[in-house]
Order: sequence, then C-alpha cells, then structure tokens
Amino acid sequence: MEFKASHRFADMSARKIRPFAALVRGRYVDEALELLRFVPNRGARLLEQVIKSALGNAEDQGARKIDELVIKESRVDGGPLMKRLVPRARGTAYMIRRRWSHIRVTLAESGD
Repeated sequence: MEFKASHRFADMSARKIRPFAALVRGRYVDEALELLRFVPNRGARLLEQVIKSALGNAEDQGARKIDELVIKESRVDGGPLMKRLVPRARGTAYMIRRRWSHIRVTLAESGD
C-alpha cells in the first residue's frame, strides 16, 4: 500500500530542493530522516516535514510495519511564479521572479 503527502506552494524554488529529494529517494524512512537532519539547508527542512507527514498518514491508515517503509517517490515540481518589477537606473525596470514549488512524497512497504 502507498502513503502520500504533499506540500504545495512551498516558498522556495524547486531547483534548491531537488538534490535532497534525489538523496532520499529509494531509502528507508528512518534513514532518510537521519540524513536530512544533518543537512543545514532550508530545502532539507521542507522535505523532512513532508516525509514526516507521509509517515503520519501511514500510521493513521494502519500501516503494519512502520519501520520497513521506503520512499518510493520524492518529487519536486515547479509551482507558479510571483513576478515583481524593481526600478533601475535611467527609467528601466528589472523583473524579479519569485519561484514556488510543489513537494510530493510517496511511501511504500519494502515488499512492493
């Protein structure tokens, strides 16, 4: 059985979170949480929260062996852009693109 959790509209670009999603993909949940705990990046904190949420969903839905859950899918997609203009010299303007992302995690039992 699969257990899912997501964080939509995370206030960080997907490019900054994707390396951590690739780091934990295919690992046991406790090992992944231990890895992310020692990484000093905000993207790792966001991904760690989503994994804990998926683990909580697994407990609520009656997963038999919580210790043997594996991260089957960890995906970070780009979200919408918040566009702003910043005034520059001589009447010009530069665009600021504030990027958001969607984080999705799927846990599965190790036999699947």
